[in-house]
Amino acid sequence: MKRLLVVLVLCSLTGPTLLAQGRQRSTGRPATPPAPVTPPVVTLFGDPLPGLTAANRTLFNEGRNEFAEPENVDDGLGPVFNGRSCSECHGIPVLGGGSQRTVTRIGTLLNGAYDPLTRLGGSLLQDRAIGPNDGSPHRFRPEVVPPAATLVVRRRSTPLFGLGLVDATPDSTFIALAQQQAARNDGTAGRVAMVDNIRAGMPTVGKFGWKAQVPTLFQFSGDAYLNEMGITNPDFPNENCPSGNCAELQFNPRPGLNDGGEDVQSLLDFMSMLAAPPRGTINAEVTAGESVFNRIGCNSCHVQTLQTGANPNPALSRVTYQPYSDFLLHDMGALGDGIVQGSATGGEIRTAPLWGLRVMQQSYLHDGRARTLEAAIAGHDGQGRASRERFDTLNAVDRNRLLTFLRSL
Repeated sequence: MKRLLVVLVLCSLTGPTLLAQGRQRSTGRPATPPAPVTPPVVTLFGDPLPGLTAANRTLFNEGRNEFAEPENVDDGLGPVFNGRSCSECHGIPVLGGGSQRTVTRIGTLLNGAYDPLTRLGGSLLQDRAIGPNDGSPHRFRPEVVPPAATLVVRRRSTPLFGLGLVDATPDSTFIALAQQQAARNDGTAGRVAMVDNIRAGMPTVGKFGWKAQVPTLFQFSGDAYLNEMGITNPDFPNENCPSGNCAELQFNPRPGLNDGGEDVQSLLDFMSMLAAPPRGTINAEVTAGESVFNRIGCNSCHVQTLQTGANPNPALSRVTYQPYSDFLLHDMGALGDGIVQGSATGGEIRTAPLWGLRVMQQSYLHDGRARTLEAAIAGHDGQGRASRERFDTLNAVDRNRLLTFLRSL
């Protein structure tokens, strides 16, 4: 009896397996294995774009090294400058991010028109200078705000994450966005900034800078090399005259062209292949907060999704991304800083992308004046006023949901 029970138990355990094997033999086909599950690509702040070739990853790493390397007089630093390396202004939370550093823009109104005070060095102040400690026999003086300046504003250094995707987005996308917003006729329509594109030899759509005054990342790189570090390059070959005193350039220890374009290209390689900022946790509270964000009209300017065009780099080709910006100029009323750049008026500011907002170090708006998200929203004026007023009327639950959503970006 015990032997019979053991046999029955063994049969019950092996029967289904044997039956399955029998069915497999009868069909003559092996069982189809389950399809492998490909895990989503997870990027961290400062990572390269997913999907780069080995060659492009090498270019990215070389560009990152150039981005972090301090420049000196032998490299062409100065005579006046704002930083010795790109990382001084773009290092939080990692290389390629933003910082608490701000730069100073100046100007005045002359007969009602904006004057950038070019004769006194221009609207961007360079607050550092080379001297004997740097190996320069002449001590240059940092620029200071001249008495003629009636407009003195600060500009915050912004993160560079994901800007290669913006650069790879066709101009037609931004033109179409402006047309769609105009058709809504709700008072929030943005305007395309058409600015000088040095390489194209014609105006194209401005996408970068607080005033959308720069059309491409390549031009952005050359501009930053000259105006932030004092390093001349093919697109920006003329040295800045310290405080407008061009005669002082006779003491410049490196009067020739400082960079033949190789370093500018390296900066471009790093920035163009720098991944978009990763998103924080998305839960029911965050999703509900985004619904509030849309309901009060924030998405009129902070557009969630854009797509790149065809691109020779597969990692940049037809990629959908979520910057929460239309990259258009909007009249921000009292929030405008009065500085005219490119085609932007004193009251216009490009919509700031909100991706990466959670690592902004409590420094918001163009001048960093807002220390909380609530203060940043309260600062909106002009075409942003209606959304600000709707935010003011939100109940506590919806207000917290909205802030939770913003902190997830």
